[in-house]
Amino acid sequence: MTGATSGIGAAFARRLAAEGYDLLLVARDEERLSKLASELGGQGAHGGEATVLTADLATPEGCDLLAERLSDESHPVDLLVNNAGMTLNTSFLRSTVAKEELLLRLNVNAVMRLTLAVLPGMVARRRGAVVNVSSVTGFAALMPGSTYPATKAWVTNFTESTAQSVSRFGVRVMALCPGYTRTEFHQRAGIDTSKMPDFLWLDADAVVRDGLRDLRRGKMVSVPDWKYKSFVFAVRHMPQALVRRAARGGRRRIGRDQG
Repeated sequence: MTGATSGIGAAFARRLAAEGYDLLLVARDEERLSKLASELGGQGAHGGEATVLTADLATPEGCDLLAERLSDESHPVDLLVNNAGMTLNTSFLRSTVAKEELLLRLNVNAVMRLTLAVLPGMVARRRGAVVNVSSVTGFAALMPGSTYPATKAWVTNFTESTAQSVSRFGVRVMALCPGYTRTEFHQRAGIDTSKMPDFLWLDADAVVRDGLRDLRRGKMVSVPDWKYKSFVFAVRHMPQALVRRAARGGRRRIGRDQG
């Protein structure tokens, strides 16, 4: 499980520990990882264990380290959760190549590398699952000037395509596409969300509960909560001129860099 120390990643860790999974928790912060592992170890219904692997998945070395572990069939992985991700509080015109490549390495390349690391073993064993945490922003260009939605559009489409190729082997791959969820995600990016209405916010534990339910039902894309299901339906079917107008208004409400 990547990005395990906070938000949706930590919620996955708590839920899966309670279900008795042995956990491999992955993030950059070794201290927070160790603290989480000590809190979760042995809490599962069947006494599952929690171990840690410190890796920066935005680097080739970090991806190599985790990919090697995931592809090791002496320790087979039953469920991979690709949760690590980031956004930039900078419009594309004010961004830099270094920042954009960092975004792509974590949000796109790491998801591809780690999914490819586990799928051959899962296919050979005829069981296993991958959850790639995406976003409802990937269904339309909803953040003018931001390349984050484009990375999440890639994650969702990559996941659907991969899911179709492995489903006949008993392997499930699903994109989890939440809306605004109360985590550290926006604060770490320096995004002011104070103007965002409370009713739009989701709870991370509820997102994970709904996501795992949809995974076990065989869905390839999961959009938690009725309001975001309605939102996705709307942006897929309403005139694009209205989508772009709504996107401009939403950018002002959450206080993103207008660059």
